Amino acid sequence: MRTTRKLISLLILSAGVMTALLISTRPISATGGEKESRFTFRTVIFPDDTFTQLLGINDFQVIAGYHGANVNKGFVFTFPNNFTPENFPNSAQTQVIGINNRGFTDGFYIDAAGTTHGFLDINGTFTTVDFPGTTFNQLLGLNNFDQAAGYFADAAGIDHPYIFDNNGGVFLVITIPVATGGAQATGINDRGSISGFYIDNAGKNHGFLIAKGTFFTLDFPGATLTQAFGLNNEDHVVGAYMDAAGLTHGFIFDDGFFQSVDDPEGVGTTIINGVNDRGQLVGFFVDAAGNTDGFFATSHREGEND
Repeated sequence: MRTTRKLISLLILSAGVMTALLISTRPISATGGEKESRFTFRTVIFPDDTFTQLLGINDFQVIAGYHGANVNKGFVFTFPNNFTPENFPNSAQTQVIGINNRGFTDGFYIDAAGTTHGFLDINGTFTTVDFPGTTFNQLLGLNNFDQAAGYFADAAGIDHPYIFDNNGGVFLVITIPVATGGAQATGINDRGSISGFYIDNAGKNHGFLIAKGTFFTLDFPGATLTQAFGLNNEDHVVGAYMDAAGLTHGFIFDDGFFQSVDDPEGVGTTIINGVNDRGQLVGFFVDAAGNTDGFFATSHREGEND
């Protein structure tokens, strides 16, 4: 996989003051094979429902997600089979997406008027997070410093990624010049590294990682689409890609190497949405009956004892 050199502009908004920060990029080449892990999968299904998505996981195996294809209802899940409902008060729909090690969460909700808002749940207190002057926001990842990754849509429907720092209510807007079709920030770790994806002028989706001031485009080799959905504190990035046959597979990107990952019950329909510092994954797939099921996966490095 090759990347071209790009320039990323970060725009910081705080109390009406705007400062532009430029960070450099460098090309990287990524292949698969050197750091491959094996996984043990466990299916997680919300009781009496046919649609479950697991979207975020912290280091204590507390998982964020939602159920219901037509009406989304958020939850926090703990093993063996404990679902705790979590929905923004008086919302019509809620998705819980990011979760940190204190159990704080973020995500988005749809109000009674049909408007989509980002939210934070800090120790049981829900707060709406909307970029000023916008009417469509989603928060998609949360680190242990209560910094959230997300995006807003402008009046033309183009997505713009940002980081929201709950400590002072500061927005950091990420401008990617080649993202003419829009972009989303999907995760932020405690190092300040950011994952996400963007759409170029040809309409193709590319994953990205911003780490140590450098922007990397992440394209799974041979894929027609790549989207990065989360990362951990080791800068291991997870997401999904589409192959030439139109099938969707999960991936892990680790120090320059890609690994394709499919739930055995959902080969070609697997999406990985979250990873913790223990290398445990969460996501979802479509099963043989056409239902959407969540999964939890634990890694086993080649050569280790199971």
